[in-house]
Amino acid sequence: MTDAEFDILDELYFVTPFAELSKKTGLSAPVLTENLRRLLEVGYVRSFWPDPDTELAYEESSFGALVGDCHFLASKEGLLQHNTR
Repeated sequence: MTDAEFDILDELYFVTPFAELSKKTGLSAPVLTENLRRLLEVGYVRSFWPDPDTELAYEESSFGALVGDCHFLASKEGLLQHNTR
């Protein structure tokens, strides 16, 4: 797990919108997007759209278009990885 991925998971104990996550981590939108993509691919993060209660299955083809409007939450596996580092 990279430092950026660790920092992202550190902020995802609660459902968090993309813009707030970018602000709290200090990561630019492209860097945050790429790290979220990797975390979603390994199952460490869950995404929600169009509201914080509707889980969105990760699809590589549509992720880039929706990422800025999504909310995110660390999965159980992600929290375990974060806490064992």
